[in-house]
Amino acid sequence: MTALLTIVHASKSYNHIPALIDASLELYGGEVHALMGENGAGKSTLIKLLAGVVSPDSIQLRLNDAPITITHPSDAFRAGLRFIHQELNVVPQLSVAENIFLSQRYPRRAGLFVDWGKLHQAAHAVLMHLGVTHIQPTTIMARLSAGDQMLVKIAAAFAGDNASIYVMDEPTAALTNEEAERLFAVIMQLKARGCAVLYVSHRMDEVFRIADRITIMRDGRVVTTTATADTSPPALIHLMTGRDLQHVYPPRTQPISDSPLLEVNSLHTASLQDVSFSLNAGEIIGLAGLTGSGRSELVQALIGADRVHSGELRLAGQPLTHRDPAGGWSSGLAYVPEERRSQGLILTRSVGNNVTLPHLHYFSHFSLFLNNGHENSLTAMLGDSVRLKSQGSRQVVRELSGGNQQKVVFARAMARSPRVLLLDEPTRGVDVGAKFDIYTLIREASAQGIGILLISSELPELLGLCDRLLIMRRGTLAAMVPAQGLTEAGLLSLCYGELNERG
Repeated sequence: MTALLTIVHASKSYNHIPALIDASLELYGGEVHALMGENGAGKSTLIKLLAGVVSPDSIQLRLNDAPITITHPSDAFRAGLRFIHQELNVVPQLSVAENIFLSQRYPRRAGLFVDWGKLHQAAHAVLMHLGVTHIQPTTIMARLSAGDQMLVKIAAAFAGDNASIYVMDEPTAALTNEEAERLFAVIMQLKARGCAVLYVSHRMDEVFRIADRITIMRDGRVVTTTATADTSPPALIHLMTGRDLQHVYPPRTQPISDSPLLEVNSLHTASLQDVSFSLNAGEIIGLAGLTGSGRSELVQALIGADRVHSGELRLAGQPLTHRDPAGGWSSGLAYVPEERRSQGLILTRSVGNNVTLPHLHYFSHFSLFLNNGHENSLTAMLGDSVRLKSQGSRQVVRELSGGNQQKVVFARAMARSPRVLLLDEPTRGVDVGAKFDIYTLIREASAQGIGILLISSELPELLGLCDRLLIMRRGTLAAMVPAQGLTEAGLLSLCYGELNERG
């Protein structure tokens, strides 16, 4: 069987530092081929070479066994390659329809004027094919959430009819479970049509569900390609990291305090009704629930981003009266948001600036001038504690990998020795090695007596890290259960409301 696309001897260096070394890969029609590896393994560099975004030092490409050259994105488009990049590189001022067909010629009347009716109809058809009914073609992109913007990017990849190869880089990172399911259904349709899908993901469950073969990269090289049926998650982790992660979720080493640290009584907001619970010092409580259940809204209310209509919050027995996130941070709460790039970081600023961002009054002389020495020394200390790999406190954050960007957010959360950590999807979009580091950070914070509220869409994380689970449904606390002994199926059933409250 002839490969649809063959990549041979692909290499690329930046400033004499190799990012990709003699990589070779074959993609077959009717196949989903997963590409896995830690951040910095060379995956993104390989994709950029295929997209014509960067120039290779060397590469040989064959499409249906005929040699081709890609030196510009237009070359890749004409060859039938479509890309869904991880970054949200949309044009926020344009409409959904304009973004979907941005890389193509808009339909025109008399060859001169854009036929907006046809453009909107075509965009609507693509969105319907993806099962996206809530996004209108005329909506301005800036008004959409990050998840909906990603859906538009995915729709753009499926616009047109001459594509045969789809390259998807972490396409579900900003999607809900329901949106991801719709994407998987479309991928299966592409596979049935004989298209090839190169699927880059850190999520083992996704890879083992949809991929036929898996290629592992490490340190810029292709380590191996294997049939999915012939391998296992532990084997892939070893190939990606060069080490065995025997205990993916570090065990508890310190007992949980018997005294409540954070107390929430009869909390009401625009999205929450009568939520009450307590969090002990050193305890990790997981917030579980379906999309729209109120998990993120609860954390937003606790940090002060959402207005509390009624109810009482206490920290170590003292009332919490803050009305904004700045007050929440000052009170001893720290927050790691769901979307680090849009909510947690200023990508154009330095590591040190991002670490000290909520604490500027603490790092300033007379509240006017930033104490750079204090900032640099604290950033260095916190960087070591969170295992940050960077060139120092002055390095610009956008130059870091996703895992190291997330560690910057963690360093900021730990900068003022918080009493409570509020973590919303803390491992989203990071590789398996960085995930293990973050799990270790969470466990270490717990051992220090910090109370932790953890939101995660990955059920194994909730079961592997948490002591108790709060089940949210439609803005209410539906159940509170111990994590020990609970299975993924049991937890999912609780989230759907199919089981009665236990524990």
